[in-house]
Amino acid sequence: MSLHDDAVLVLKGYGGGADAAQEELRLAYLDHLSRHPDGMWKACGAGHLTASALVVDPEHGRVLLTLHRKLRMWLQMGGHCEPGDATLAGAALREATEESGIAGLTLLAGGPVTLDRHPIPAPCNWHLDVQYAALAPSGSTERISDESLDLRWFAYDEVAGVADSSVVRLVERTRAALDGVG
Repeated sequence: MSLHDDAVLVLKGYGGGADAAQEELRLAYLDHLSRHPDGMWKACGAGHLTASALVVDPEHGRVLLTLHRKLRMWLQMGGHCEPGDATLAGAALREATEESGIAGLTLLAGGPVTLDRHPIPAPCNWHLDVQYAALAPSGSTERISDESLDLRWFAYDEVAGVADSSVVRLVERTRAALDGVG
């Protein structure tokens, strides 16, 4: 199965918590993939899917954010899919591991936590981000990557003071998913 096929299956199965805006995005992502066989890749001028993961330490009620080198914003870990990625979940986990430096991350069961589409500079135009949550093992230590200016743990209630609404929404949906697990 190709990464494109996996993305279609993931999106077909994504429920979005019965949220109308999430359903609209889910359908837009599926439409994008049906019209663009290259819709997983950065070279797709109409935009492309990306995979990200919010690194969470539920034991201490905090999330790890990266100060993105290019954007100079506090964000979750994530980025472009690569030819070696077999699944969207695998791409999100790879990105989270690379950017956090934390070995042993595991994705929260149940698939993506949320979807977020945001404009980017031409020639790509759009990132259609599929966002997961990754659980940090107890006692793990982060290590900054070349893609970051900084890495920092933030308590759940501190995120709104440092990040934009898309990250706040991701934290809220992750917390709701964690509550559903416990």
